[in-house]
Amino acid sequence: MKYNFKNKKVVVMGLGLHGGGVAVTKWLVKHGSKVIVTDLKTKKELVESLARFTAAEKNKITFVLGQHRESDFAHCDLVVQNPGVAKESKYLKIARQEGIPIVNEASIFLSLCPAPIIGVTGTRGKSTTSALIFELLKAGGKKVAARIWLGGLPQKPARRSPNVSEDVGGSMSAILDQIRAKDLVVVELSSWQLEVLGEHKFSPFVAVFTNIYPDHLNRYSNLNAYIDAKTNIFKNQTPAEYAVLNFDDKTVKKLGQQVISQRFWFSKKYLAEQNGCFIKNDKIIFRQKGKEQVLAQLADVNLAGEHSRSNILAALAVAGIYQLSPEKIKDVLRRFIGLPGRIELIRQVDGIKYVNDTTSTIPAATIAALKTLRAKVVLIAGGSDKNIPPRDFDELAKVIKKTCRAVILFKGDGSKKIKKSLAKSGLSCPEFYNLETMAKALVLARAMAKKGDTVLLSPACASFGIFINEFDRGDQFRRLVEGL
Repeated sequence: MKYNFKNKKVVVMGLGLHGGGVAVTKWLVKHGSKVIVTDLKTKKELVESLARFTAAEKNKITFVLGQHRESDFAHCDLVVQNPGVAKESKYLKIARQEGIPIVNEASIFLSLCPAPIIGVTGTRGKSTTSALIFELLKAGGKKVAARIWLGGLPQKPARRSPNVSEDVGGSMSAILDQIRAKDLVVVELSSWQLEVLGEHKFSPFVAVFTNIYPDHLNRYSNLNAYIDAKTNIFKNQTPAEYAVLNFDDKTVKKLGQQVISQRFWFSKKYLAEQNGCFIKNDKIIFRQKGKEQVLAQLADVNLAGEHSRSNILAALAVAGIYQLSPEKIKDVLRRFIGLPGRIELIRQVDGIKYVNDTTSTIPAATIAALKTLRAKVVLIAGGSDKNIPPRDFDELAKVIKKTCRAVILFKGDGSKKIKKSLAKSGLSCPEFYNLETMAKALVLARAMAKKGDTVLLSPACASFGIFINEFDRGDQFRRLVEGL
């Protein structure tokens, strides 16, 4: 469904701190909407977001900060629901009762984007997979599309990543008006964005599904509700479109049976009769309609971590669908080192490596990081647990016991779960610290680490309560390490 935004009264619910709320508001103002921005955060809390508007833009926006007003939701033409807003909000309920359409940035984008869209979702690996797909397709040049775009990443990869192009990766709204029909777009899609896309019957032309782990259970009533939101990435596809799915993930494999589009699996195992991308004898093989092609060797891959192979296979399945040559694929794989905040080496000081893995916000991600590093680790972790089951933290404790010299914990419910799981594992380690600042955590980590060790920020938890977001957490770690 397409909307006419000119002269329409639009309520943007949630300005936020990540930039998406700002970008969609700017887009609405540009297209002639009468915009009300409402957020429970105060003007002081939103000062950085507010600073991104020009004086002329501010004059065209009504800001309602520190509160929501019921009247705004009862008397408007459209509500834009931003990701931090739960669909159960009483204010959204008011809009529904009044028959007012509720959209989000992603549904606006998919309804108006003139070019085919490759959407990427999953609990882990969305950003890395999206960025790698973008780089691969861009290497294909004009044979793939007139221009390749990347959008929807929580933090623009250009910020500190030398191997991803500099004008990409941010808000979908920021690139929408520049896209043309002969282009191709790669976007990352969260479960929150997909909730609304499902309501509007939108799915991308190519749907990439990386994996499912328990996550955001502070937002969803149960794991099935979270999974249901994710499946909207392919629910409304047609037989002429494509779905790229993780065969090695039991949940995604089961969900994949629902797909009516052209299904391509990716797996670290060799599947002899399936379309997709697989590993055989250290070769990455793409198969389509019975024909196989070797796209690359594992030796060509420069991205660290065993867990990264699934992301690479997902991206290469898309590259195979778009018929990229092995030569171009290998060139990209050799120079692609990933994105900031994902097992990112900041520097080495006095024989100790400092690694930023702030985007690991669930136990499974921290487990992957610990298994990747080949050194004794002083782990900085903890925070908000997002209602993730205790058994996931028990699994983390088993890996910590094998790999870590010490564990330093921030304040939070997730930290309490980690402590309890460590005690169950019988781990003997130094006193745990209920810390509220990154500076204190790093001082303690330096004191505990020995030459040859790695100090790893990999929280296994969300950043709520101490940091603005996970990127603020990683930025604070980076700045402090760079100052050593």
